[in-house]
Amino acid sequence: MKTAFITGATSGIGEACARAFIAAGWRVVGTGRRVERLQALADEFGAERFHACAYDVRDEAARDAALGALPEAFAGIDCLVNNAGLALGATAAQKADIADWKTMIDTNVVALASLTHKLLPGLIERKGAIVMLSSVAATYPYTGGNVYGGTKAFVRQFALGLRSDLSGTGVRVTSIEPGMVETEFTVVRNGGDQQASDTFYSGVNPLTGGDIAETVLWVATLPAHVNINTLEVMPVNQSFAGFQVAREG
Repeated sequence: MKTAFITGATSGIGEACARAFIAAGWRVVGTGRRVERLQALADEFGAERFHACAYDVRDEAARDAALGALPEAFAGIDCLVNNAGLALGATAAQKADIADWKTMIDTNVVALASLTHKLLPGLIERKGAIVMLSSVAATYPYTGGNVYGGTKAFVRQFALGLRSDLSGTGVRVTSIEPGMVETEFTVVRNGGDQQASDTFYSGVNPLTGGDIAETVLWVATLPAHVNINTLEVMPVNQSFAGFQVAREG
């Protein structure tokens, strides 16, 4: 039985990934800050299939302690799903809160890179897979996307760089880049405003966490000689925006 390590497993895409992998016969190590949500998953799936690691991804000491305490059955990681991440605010750069910028960088970039580095030896030994959750914001800028888009561009480029560095090891690396996915992501981005999130997705028929989870599982279970480098996924009702033009006078 293979084991997936999924960050941000307490909601949205991460929780959906945990459910999809377990349904497909995998063990899952799920991380997150919300202990009660992790415990609910552990209670639902049982200690043989789901192991909870409660810590903030930015806390490297807590992460290392959690990794050191993994039960033997969960210690060999076959697939790392780097899902944990967030956007804070959607204001123009000149009006943004620098603390929000730093939180996004620490979470979406520093924590992701540090965990990947930590798990690389085992992933190489097991010829495993690394799946990064980037975003269409890595490619298509929009007003208010500034640092969030920059962090996701890092994730995409980091995945491509790893793909190059890991050539010959058998490790597969994929950047999955979703468009509009209705999860708690937009609620968090808007400071907990559920109405703002509902308005944003109204009438769009957006992707769901389950849609992306099925994509992640598909990538992870492809034959060992097949690598998906990047995969951009949007709901049908979302497409590319036109150029922004500011007119004088």
